[in-house]
Amino acid sequence: MGGCALLCQAPGGSSTTPPIQFELQKIPFRLENDETPAKNAPEAMAGGVAVFDYNGDGRPDIFFTNGANIATLKKDSPKYRNRLFRNDGKGVYTDVTDAAGLAGSGYDIGAAVGDYDNDGHPDLFVAGLYKNTLYHNNGDGTFTDVTTKAGLDKSIDPQYGPLWAVAAVWVDVNNDGLLDLFVVNYMQWKYSDQPLCSYHGIADYCHPRYYKPVPDQLFINHGDGTFTDESVKWGIRDHAGKGMGVGMADYDLDGRQDLFVTNDAGYEFLFHNLGNKFEEVAFDAGVALPEDGNFISGMGLDFRDFNNDGYPDISYVALNNQTFPLYENTGKGDFKEVTTSSGMRNLSMPMAGYGSGIYDLDNDGWKDLFVTRGHVESMPVPGADIDEYNTVFHNSGKSGKWTALTAEAGLTASPGARHRGCAFGDLDGDGRVDVVATALSAGAEIWMNRSKNANHWLDVALRGTKSNRDGIGARVKVVTKSGTQYNHMTTSVCYASSSDGPVHFGLGPDSRADLVEVTWPSGKVQDFKNVDADHILMAVEP
Repeated sequence: MGGCALLCQAPGGSSTTPPIQFELQKIPFRLENDETPAKNAPEAMAGGVAVFDYNGDGRPDIFFTNGANIATLKKDSPKYRNRLFRNDGKGVYTDVTDAAGLAGSGYDIGAAVGDYDNDGHPDLFVAGLYKNTLYHNNGDGTFTDVTTKAGLDKSIDPQYGPLWAVAAVWVDVNNDGLLDLFVVNYMQWKYSDQPLCSYHGIADYCHPRYYKPVPDQLFINHGDGTFTDESVKWGIRDHAGKGMGVGMADYDLDGRQDLFVTNDAGYEFLFHNLGNKFEEVAFDAGVALPEDGNFISGMGLDFRDFNNDGYPDISYVALNNQTFPLYENTGKGDFKEVTTSSGMRNLSMPMAGYGSGIYDLDNDGWKDLFVTRGHVESMPVPGADIDEYNTVFHNSGKSGKWTALTAEAGLTASPGARHRGCAFGDLDGDGRVDVVATALSAGAEIWMNRSKNANHWLDVALRGTKSNRDGIGARVKVVTKSGTQYNHMTTSVCYASSSDGPVHFGLGPDSRADLVEVTWPSGKVQDFKNVDADHILMAVEP
């Protein structure tokens, strides 16, 4: 343990300064997925990361999940430890894993941050292979494994067998002020020491069609530190899939949080919250299949308003020749796919993506799309690269068009890799959102946002009183001279990852917001007027 200064590399340049630029910084973490000649499916799926301020010092810290021995699912070597890095400022991170008690013991994949007991300290759920873990934040820099006490230790389903969790989202589904937990499960799998599939005579990972689907799970928070699996009661267990990601948003603005789940080579799910159960409405809402009508490998996603009309939209990614689908919310209970009309189809067709996050990365008032890229397979795939560079898609605004920036944004400063998770946060407090990304059998990447412009910004930090303390599900509206934009509080983003922090807004040339309106999950509406830009506004629920 001890401080480690980060090594920086300058981004690639061009004659015209691109709107978004990143600078690569290193951190001493390598994702160990234990890739074997047998090519067991979980080996291709590791890589969740969380950005959250675990110790309340105002600086976002970084937590990485890590793999294990694939045969035993045990972390039998120090290289497999999960890692927590404390942000000490000025580009220095200290490994505090042992002190925090977060090294883990199994093959861990996903991370989800949320203050489930409303004590003001963000807690951590780790999703894994045959084992999930809930860590309670003690508020003194340490965490306690409370999985059994909380009732979250039941990882063997009587019908489906051992469950393989990939991701999770904290969400108050019944608006009682307590965060519930929705867990995304992938598929039925068991270890093999021999290759199960081969392509052109070479062993590689099997297509999902060779595995059986499983249902996701919903755990209701009772407020006493315990949870109950109410997947049957809420209608979740009726829908088996091969889940890869989950996003949370109130897409129809009825005051109840809804869930979008991506599935690998299957129909996507849209769970509409009726208050006491969910109805699955993906076909009716137009999001079950992308425009070609084919099953695609739905991976990581974000469920957020990218066109500033007040209604949450959907972005998720898939493999090459499958596109990165974009859906605009019509405001009438359904969605319109704009993958082709926005230019995203042509841009993304040759790319393989794993995670996506919708954030305003140049603070111009329009949210951009950051995608972690890399293939599932470990051997060459016809017409595709295995190792890829990450890409940021710049949102041009009212035109609805997107521009892909890779080398232009400095993202070739690190070698191509099979990237997986990504988490977002302002790591250095300069008002620009930075990105942390992982890659299989490779070092983690911190992409510091060095975009050069005179744009302003505003972050809205939420503290619920009647609502959950994190304000998860709160809808935030910001009005400036340049226009109106919307965002909402959620920590579930990208692939198997979590981003906890203030709700971020770029304000473009405007140095103040005429109005900041927060609609809390409780239904209370709170207004702030004439708010100066370039700082964090603290909103405490009245």
